[in-house]
Amino acid sequence: MTDHDVIIVGAGFGGMGAAISLKRLGYGAATRSIAILEREDDLGGTWHVNHYPGLAVDIASVTYSYSFEPNPWWEHWFARGHELKRYAEHVADTYDLRRHMEFGVRVEGARWDEDERHWVVSTSAGTRTATYLMTATGFLSQPRLPDIEGVHDFAGTVIHTAQWDDSADLTGKTVAVIGTGATAVQLIPQIARQAAAMTVYQRTPIWVTPKADFRIPRAVQYLFAAQPWTQRLARRLNSTWLETLMVTGVLHYKQARLFNQGAAALAKAHLRRQVADPELRRKLTPDYSFGCKRPTFSNDYYPTFTRPHVTLETTPIRNITSTGVVTGDGRETEADVLVLATGFNLWDTNFPAFEVIGRDGRNLGKLWREQGYHAYEGVTVAGFPNFVTLNSPYSYSGLSYFMTIEVQMRHLERLFGELQQRGAHTFEISERADQEFLAHMLERMDDTVFVQGSCATARSYYYTNEGDAVLLRPTSSAHARRAVEAFPLDDYVYA
Repeated sequence: MTDHDVIIVGAGFGGMGAAISLKRLGYGAATRSIAILEREDDLGGTWHVNHYPGLAVDIASVTYSYSFEPNPWWEHWFARGHELKRYAEHVADTYDLRRHMEFGVRVEGARWDEDERHWVVSTSAGTRTATYLMTATGFLSQPRLPDIEGVHDFAGTVIHTAQWDDSADLTGKTVAVIGTGATAVQLIPQIARQAAAMTVYQRTPIWVTPKADFRIPRAVQYLFAAQPWTQRLARRLNSTWLETLMVTGVLHYKQARLFNQGAAALAKAHLRRQVADPELRRKLTPDYSFGCKRPTFSNDYYPTFTRPHVTLETTPIRNITSTGVVTGDGRETEADVLVLATGFNLWDTNFPAFEVIGRDGRNLGKLWREQGYHAYEGVTVAGFPNFVTLNSPYSYSGLSYFMTIEVQMRHLERLFGELQQRGAHTFEISERADQEFLAHMLERMDDTVFVQGSCATARSYYYTNEGDAVLLRPTSSAHARRAVEAFPLDDYVYA
């Protein structure tokens, strides 16, 4: 007898999506049937952990949400962080998920017990057992500190964007910002409005395209609520545009190079319109192909660098002292506040986020790092029975995370439906199917910008420490939707 039928690790949108699928199949009637274990003190994942100034989704709200649970009351076309947090709470309440959630519980490891045919999960609150284990740990929550000498010696205020101090007042302060990724694009204009002086240290410029952002009129909200088809239409149109601009030219670079070049031209034109100084434009222009690193949208990022109290520094950082930042040419710029917009640690602390030991002592992290990252349809791995990894290689479909979540939800519904129909209790993807899917992904990857483009200088989190781009599924969103309806259920072994 296990403590739970299913343990889901993570109470973000991925974990909640998995729980919704299980409840559709009849799991969760008893509260302890499903346990959603979350290390933070509340639900929401990324949208709970992150709350820095300017936080917003960079995918339109009508697309960045569950298609089966539309929200007609979005305040902005690009929802702000607090709106996403509120939406997460709404989903949890609507689908009765809170009673399954336990907060402040950190999962430290999991081991498959072959004799008992269940998972033994070690947590900060003790050991649990479950027939099925699902990880929905995300990857945009574990902050990455820069590998810079002296970073711990700075005597002023240090804030990482993923651990933002809401009480910090930057008004009139001299601020040094390290990093110019997607988070920094949102944050830097906000800091510039408060700081007396700001220096931004850029290692790699980012592609930025115009952001068609606006507050959604109340009349439109009422229209979405009264006529849901209008919101579905808005979602479809926006998703199609994103797929064309951001996905086709990246994942089908070989066949659609013109789309990629068109997106880069759009970003360059955006930069020219907003920055007159040719030298500043040069510094802000990436030298890698569009899409090698996640691009983003903003209307106020580029103009921020034209303000007299803002400096863009592209000379590499040598070290940090107690009073400021020293660049490679020996210049020190003093600062009161050091803001680390250095992103998240993906490949050292995730994939997996904790030790997972499967059949015959197989270590998932070691397997991925030594034999290549892979997961059948971005969901399961041979040698790991009754295990689903929702944060996995080749899982991310399209540009919206919700596209990925819903494809994975459908995979779970088909798989667990088959399990129930057979009266079985154990599933495991066959080694043959696992390897055939990996071969298919590697073949499709040959068409992408990651292989065909110029990505050497991108320093992108899309790449593992071993240099492989395994995060994105190299197919269209439509292909992913078709595949999840068509994968052979006999690819799994049931018992």
